[in-house]
Amino acid sequence: MNRALLKQIKALQLGDLVRVKWFDASVGRSMGSGGHIDVPVDSYGIYLGILGEKSKHIIICQNSFYYTNGIYDVDFTAVPLVWTAEVEVLVPKKVSRGDAEKLLHSFLLGRSRTLKRRLINH
Repeated sequence: MNRALLKQIKALQLGDLVRVKWFDASVGRSMGSGGHIDVPVDSYGIYLGILGEKSKHIIICQNSFYYTNGIYDVDFTAVPLVWTAEVEVLVPKKVSRGDAEKLLHSFLLGRSRTLKRRLINH
């Protein structure tokens, strides 16, 4: 990972509205790809942190559905750090730290329920 990207990642704060520029591995079909493997992607969302045991990912929340008592259902994107080209903070602290922590908590709860049931939640 280059130094500029590492500096961008270290500057991120929980709750920032960010744009993550990254390269997807493939689109799954050859028609229209022009033979390119790396597909450029821009993902926008609320920064929730860097997570992952074997491979680190930038986690961004794209949609949050508030249910009750601080519990949310979270649509998210997990971008592998090794595929990341650039991270830009669009609006610092767009979501309060407390609300961002609730989103992260709901994300982590959803992932643990998914793992226990052995279902993939997408």
